[in-house]
Amino acid sequence: MNSKVLKTLEFDKIKELLKEYAASALGLAKVTALTPSVDYDEILALHEETDEAMTILRLKGHAPLGGIFDIRPHVKRAQIGGMLSPAELVQVASTIRASRKLTRFVEELKEEEVEIPLLQEKMESVMPLPHLEQEIRQVVDENGSILDSASDSLRNIRTQLRANEGRIREKLERMIRSSNAQKMLSDAIITIRNDRYVIPVKQEYRGHYGGIIHDQSSSGQTLFIEPEAIVQLNNQLRELKLKEQTEIEKILLAMTEKVHEFSSELFYIVSVLTDVDFMFTKAKFGRSIKGTKPIVNQDKRVRLNKARHPLLPMDDAVANDIELGDDFSAIVITGPNTGGKTVTLKTLGLTTLMAQAGLPIPALDGSEVGVFKTVYADIGDEQSIEQSLSTFSSHMVNIVGILDKVDFDSLVLFDELGAGTDPQEGAALAISILDEVHATGARVVATTHYPELKAYGYNREGVVNASVEFDVETLSPTYRLLIGVPGRSNAFEISERLGLSQRVITRAKSHIGTDSKEVENMIASLEDNRRQGERELEEAHELLRQAEKMHKDMQKQMMEYYEKKDSLYEKAQKKASEVVDKAKAEAEEVIRDLRRMQKESSSGIKEHQLIQAKKHLEEAAPNLPQSSKPKKQSTERTLQPGDEVKVLSFDQKGHLVEKVSNKEWQVQMGIMKMKVKESDLEFIQSQQKVETKPLSTVKGKDFHVNLELDLRGERYENALARVDKYIDDALLAGYPRVSIIHGKGTGALRQGVQEYLKNHRAVKKARFGDASEGGTGVTVIEFK
Repeated sequence: MNSKVLKTLEFDKIKELLKEYAASALGLAKVTALTPSVDYDEILALHEETDEAMTILRLKGHAPLGGIFDIRPHVKRAQIGGMLSPAELVQVASTIRASRKLTRFVEELKEEEVEIPLLQEKMESVMPLPHLEQEIRQVVDENGSILDSASDSLRNIRTQLRANEGRIREKLERMIRSSNAQKMLSDAIITIRNDRYVIPVKQEYRGHYGGIIHDQSSSGQTLFIEPEAIVQLNNQLRELKLKEQTEIEKILLAMTEKVHEFSSELFYIVSVLTDVDFMFTKAKFGRSIKGTKPIVNQDKRVRLNKARHPLLPMDDAVANDIELGDDFSAIVITGPNTGGKTVTLKTLGLTTLMAQAGLPIPALDGSEVGVFKTVYADIGDEQSIEQSLSTFSSHMVNIVGILDKVDFDSLVLFDELGAGTDPQEGAALAISILDEVHATGARVVATTHYPELKAYGYNREGVVNASVEFDVETLSPTYRLLIGVPGRSNAFEISERLGLSQRVITRAKSHIGTDSKEVENMIASLEDNRRQGERELEEAHELLRQAEKMHKDMQKQMMEYYEKKDSLYEKAQKKASEVVDKAKAEAEEVIRDLRRMQKESSSGIKEHQLIQAKKHLEEAAPNLPQSSKPKKQSTERTLQPGDEVKVLSFDQKGHLVEKVSNKEWQVQMGIMKMKVKESDLEFIQSQQKVETKPLSTVKGKDFHVNLELDLRGERYENALARVDKYIDDALLAGYPRVSIIHGKGTGALRQGVQEYLKNHRAVKKARFGDASEGGTGVTVIEFK
């Protein structure tokens, strides 16, 4: 891409925003080098990476990217035999630790069954190097200081150092606490000069302590003297420090050699962490602008849904729908100054560059962008004093350069095409330039003030007019793009609202030609029709929302009704069972009495005893209330095709399609057709009555079935029985897709449901839900 175009469309400002989200210098360097790609497959891959990172941010809110450093210079120096400093070793260990944390984070996401194949592949290829990190941590602390535990020799040397320093301090403290110290010393303190312990002595007492003078105060009144009594101790301390430094260098060289051993692995870790940091940098930026992943095509087609300029505050930016490259390949935007024409151009151009750089775009889901080999833009006032060029001349220089290079794979943006010269000549030039670019097959969007170009879109195939809306009531632009409607000047309306005399306005209108008046009237009519269409569309959307809400409420009420019905049925069954059990007990008691009387009476049971026993049996019979259900209609009527019937075995309604044999009919139940024996059918009403019923009854939409079946807490056998019935109900209701909630738990119920669905004849596909749908706790079914 041309660097001038990137600057004109402010892609560099997008990169500055991106840099704020980089977690390390590695990500920062990659943002700095970012340019839009022109390779279709590469752009797709970039967007897949960004989308995967945005998924992780949506689920987890963050990714562990702290502690990453650019250790490539350190590793290179280790390869050529240099010695790494403690701080550089700390950065190496920190980067290794960051890679381990990120690997563990990815493994946790994998356990949660989050689909992140790209990041997973990257981190699985990284060697964690925990031993190298551990060895560095044993030698250097977080602040870059060498630990005593780095070696036995270093521990012994530092033990002697501390003992020696203790003796020196002890002697000096006796000196500064002596009776003469207050008189001879400037201050009762111990300090260090040239790595040797000294005390501040007044000038006139310099000979009292003897020893070596290492420094003096700015006034010369105080000398920093190393007393003779501790010169030897300071010498010993100096020797020990030299030994310490030699041992530290030895330790650092050994650690540097170990870094050298794993140099290839470390370079690869840095490469992967760079990519991962860049992935999440793009994702964080996308989240900040509420960006989405665009659909990328090779047809040079652009369809942006509610696109905003990414550099404008989200609350202030007006979102516009922009289409190009499908029904038309050129747009001519007309309208007043400060109406938003230039912002629209930049929104289109910048969004295209962002998409080709793999960045989320500030538009709604479903937006499409084409891949352009080159983007050209002539935008803004480029007057050059140094080159003695006017605004018109500088624009023409740009346009000449564009015309020399433009081709089918180009997106061309012209701002105020032909401006800065005589209006008639400028309009003619603008039309000629547009014809030239349009003839190459390039996608072109141009803004202009010239009224002559309003007719351009009507006279050219593949060209459409557009305008930015202006509210005459408030005398301010709305910044809304209206594709298909050319702009109006609104000069007379604005002047009238600002108080210009009607007499002056009428006289001005008389100077306007008939053709211009007709064009203005046509534009006004188009705007009125558009507003009316938008109002009607909004009303239709509102009615649809209300209907959907009503449908959900009715579905909920029907579910409550069926649940209550089942509950009452269970209670009735329980009560009936209790009545029958009681009756059985009383009957058994009567029988026992009869047997007892038969044994006791040798002459047999008397008639009055039998009558009394029969009365007891009658009293024991359960007294159930009579059902209020109407009697079943006679099925002796000859059935006819089209009759509404009830399939008794399914307890479902349907209508007869045709008779397939003497005893079988083909019955339509919702979306299902099946053969049913005539004995299993109950006539409801004839064809004529069925035709008066709503169409939804014939289509099976009267089955109020929820879109989800919750099996949590169910036993295995009951759950499968409910799944079987639920699938039948969902098929009859005409649902293309339903969900079964079985939870995660031990996995037994989940596995059972999956196995059952694999063999079901009506199931086309069964899959676990996405992360937003419930993950492995939910199975989504698609029917054939």
